[in-house]
Amino acid sequence: MRLMGDTDEDLWRKCVVGDADAFGVLFDRHADAVFRYCLSRCGSWHDAEELVSITFLEAWRQRNRLRPERNTVLPWLLGVATNANRNRARGSRRHADFLARLPHSDPRHSHPEADHAEEVDSRLDAERAVRELLDTTAGLNEGERDVVVLCLMNGVGQEEAATTLGVRIGTVKSRLHRARAKLAAMNRALEPVEQLDTTIVEARLS
Repeated sequence: MRLMGDTDEDLWRKCVVGDADAFGVLFDRHADAVFRYCLSRCGSWHDAEELVSITFLEAWRQRNRLRPERNTVLPWLLGVATNANRNRARGSRRHADFLARLPHSDPRHSHPEADHAEEVDSRLDAERAVRELLDTTAGLNEGERDVVVLCLMNGVGQEEAATTLGVRIGTVKSRLHRARAKLAAMNRALEPVEQLDTTIVEARLS
């Protein structure tokens, strides 16, 4: 397929002039990583899918302003997802109920196969596993939790995490150091994200 061999930077230059196919390749390339990150932030399959949609919509809207760093748009996409998740968390219950009533927000409409018991079980297992991981971060402040979710739960490098969060790499390192110390003091260990990836991706794509 054309464009598949292009770098993110090449694809983004084409997006800037309105090439929807190039944007589609970027979506296919990064949507799973963005989804896993969103799920690890909110613990809800439905909300994670909503956040992915918001993230890529915002990416398309801002295509004239973004310049990929280190030839990848993923850190920037994760930054958009981080802000979108914070806005979601701060929203009112009425707003959440409104979104849930939208036809495209109903998994039974957008994903008819979600009614299958096996897929439902896979999604519930993935949500349960993520929420157990999130429970381990309860004693951390917001900044520490950000770097734990990015670096320890999603395997993002410290430099990329700094780009995602809009902070210096030294800030990421110090937050990670404090977070590890707090987690050790609480005698809690984070599972490697790889143990969740297969379940999450397979369930999402089935």
